[in-house]
Amino acid sequence: MATALPGHHQMPEMVPAPKLIDPDNLTPFVDALPMPPLAKAQATHKGKPLYRIAVRECFLKVHRDVPATRFWGYGGTVPGPTIETRSGEEIFVEWPNELPTKHFLPIDHNLMGAEANRPEVRTVVHLHGAKAAPESDGYPEDWYVPGKSATHHYPNRQDATLLWYHDHAMGINRLNICAGMAGLYTIRDAFEDGLNLPRGEFEIPLVLMDRMLRQDGQIYYPVSRLKSAPWIPEYFGNAVLVNGKLLPYLEVQPRKYRFRLLNASNGRFYFLSFSNGSAFQQIGSDQGLLASPVELKRLDIAPGERADLVVDFSGQAGANILLNNVSSTLMQFRVASGKAQDDSALPKMLHPAPRIAESSAVRTRRLTLDEVDNVLAEPVTHLLDGKRWHDPISEKPVLGTTEIWEFLNLTDDSHPIHLHLVRFQILDRRTIEVAAYISDKKLRYTGPAVPPEPNEAGWKDTVRAAPASSTRIIVHFEGYTGRYVWHCHILEHEDNEMMRPYEVVTAI
Repeated sequence: MATALPGHHQMPEMVPAPKLIDPDNLTPFVDALPMPPLAKAQATHKGKPLYRIAVRECFLKVHRDVPATRFWGYGGTVPGPTIETRSGEEIFVEWPNELPTKHFLPIDHNLMGAEANRPEVRTVVHLHGAKAAPESDGYPEDWYVPGKSATHHYPNRQDATLLWYHDHAMGINRLNICAGMAGLYTIRDAFEDGLNLPRGEFEIPLVLMDRMLRQDGQIYYPVSRLKSAPWIPEYFGNAVLVNGKLLPYLEVQPRKYRFRLLNASNGRFYFLSFSNGSAFQQIGSDQGLLASPVELKRLDIAPGERADLVVDFSGQAGANILLNNVSSTLMQFRVASGKAQDDSALPKMLHPAPRIAESSAVRTRRLTLDEVDNVLAEPVTHLLDGKRWHDPISEKPVLGTTEIWEFLNLTDDSHPIHLHLVRFQILDRRTIEVAAYISDKKLRYTGPAVPPEPNEAGWKDTVRAAPASSTRIIVHFEGYTGRYVWHCHILEHEDNEMMRPYEVVTAI
C-alpha cells in the first residue's frame, strides 16, 4: 500500500469500495518498464512543426496478470507520446478530442464548471511549466467536446527542462487525469548538451500515477455516500503505475543513468528511496538544472513536481535494486554483471541560478489557503485567499515586475501550489499561529524562517506549502499579458474551488 503525506484528512464516509486488486498478491517484476513513444511532427503550420496528438479511449495492460484497463490516453498511450523540442524552436500542437461522449468516472455536478447542463466529456490541454500565450495555456473554461480540437502554439523560449501536458477541463480535471490524460514534454538546449549528462538509452523517464483497480482491471474512483455530491477530497490509489505499468523492472548497465521523474498522481506525495540505501544525485527540478548536484538518499515529490536525477549503478553490478515509496515497492532495477563503458559526466557545477533579490519585488501579496467545512463532508471546499473561482480577479501583477507571494496555509494539508506561465524561486518557509490568524487576522510567526532545501533552490513552478506555515516565493512576471490561473495541484482540491484566475497586465 502506497503512503499518503502525513497530515492529510481522513476521507469522508464513502460508498464501500468493490474488491480491488492488491499489488502484493501479484507476481512482481514480470513486465519490462515501457518507454513512452516519441511524438513526431506530421506537418507544418505557419512555417513551424505541427504535431497532432489526439486523446482517445484505449485498453492497455498494466500488468501481465491483470485484464486490460480502459484509459483515455493521448495518442492512445498512457503516458502519452513525449514531445521533444529545443529552446527557442517554436512548435504547434493540435489536440483533437476523440473521446466518447459519456464519462466512465463519476462526475459531481455541484462543482464549478461541471454543472449538469454541461457536456459530460470535455477537455483542454495545459502544458505545465510552459511560457505560453493565454490562448495556448489551456484555460480551464476553454474546454471543447468530442469531435472538436484546439491548436496551441509553444514558443519554447525557456531553459532546457522537463514539462508535462495534461487535461485542465473545469470541474472534471481530476477525473480526466485519473483516466490517463498526461504526457511528457522535453525542452533541450546547447548549454545542457555541453554538460555531457547521460543521454539516449541512458536517459529514462519515470512517470508515477497511483490508481485503484477493480478485480476486472478497471479504474475505480470512490464516491461519497451522498449521491447528489459524490466528490471526495483526495484520491489515493493502492496501485502505483510507473510509465503505465504496475511493478515493472528495468535492466540497466553498471554505469550512470539520468532519470526524468514526474509525479502525475492526483494527490499522492511520494518519498522515494532505493532498497539498498544507496545515494543518488538530483541535478534539476521543475524548471531546469540546479546550480550543482544535490546528493540524496530520499526524494520527496508532490503532485505536479518533477525531479531530474542521476543514479550511478557502477558499483552495483549484478544487483537487483528496488525503488521504494516508504514501505511499498514501485519497480526493480536489474543491474547487469561486469563493467560498462560510460563516457557521460556529472559536473560539479551545472547551471548558474542567481537568486532574485527580495529588494526587486514591487509588492508582497499575502494569500491564504483555506478550508470550508459543513455537515456534508470534511472538508467540503478548499479556497485560495477565501475566494471562489467566479469572484472578481484580485491578483493583477504588471508585466515585467517582480512580486513576492506569501502563502499562509491555514489547513492541515500540504498543498502543492502551481502558477501558470511563470517560474519562481522559493524564499523560505516559517511556521505560524493559525488560530490567531483566523481569529484576528494578525500574523504571528512561531519559528524562524527556513530557506528551501538545496534541491528546491533552483527554478520552480510548483511549491509545497506546508501546513500551519508561511511559504514565500518570489516571481518575475514575464512573457505575456492576459488571464492565467494558480491552483493547488491536488486535483480534487483544484476541482472544488482551490483554483483562482490571475491576470498579467501592462499597468495598474
